[in-house]
Amino acid sequence: MLTIYLLALLFKLVTHKGIFTGNAEENGEEPEWKKKKAIVVLGLATIVLAYISEKLVGTIEPVGAALGWSHVFIGIIVVAIVGSAAEYVSAIAMAYNNRMDVMVEISIGSTVQTAMFVAPILVLFSYLYDFLPLVFNTAEMIAMILAALMTVTVVNDGDSNWFEGVLLVGTYIAIGFSFYLL
Repeated sequence: MLTIYLLALLFKLVTHKGIFTGNAEENGEEPEWKKKKAIVVLGLATIVLAYISEKLVGTIEPVGAALGWSHVFIGIIVVAIVGSAAEYVSAIAMAYNNRMDVMVEISIGSTVQTAMFVAPILVLFSYLYDFLPLVFNTAEMIAMILAALMTVTVVNDGDSNWFEGVLLVGTYIAIGFSFYLL
């Protein structure tokens, strides 16, 4: 998975860059920040996000225990919603501006990055400490397959409408309820 992810980056950023970047002049877009300022802000935001994430994990366990939430529900639903809030806002803003290609890339890109880069890296680094196998139970596998099938079904035709959004949100809610009840 890690090799495929790295090859996908090579494809998007080097060999077929023009397919994914578009033409900024056609869209009337100009960068608001210089590259150096953007890198500094991104670095600072990463540090702040790491600190906030650490605090979130430390405070969510007592709340989860008080509300009877399982670790799986907290990890898959609560942390995912809070951790991806900025992505949701960006995706909604892009959809509002009729930039559906960017909205889909924001929505799906982080999931692909987590599945194909972050998870394998965690497994590889786990060899340095206590081994962390990448094992999913039946409910988790069904949820992943269902989410992947719904996503492919919705984006496959290259068109979107409000009902497809309802299907995706409904699927997420159904998965959330299933993990809450487990």
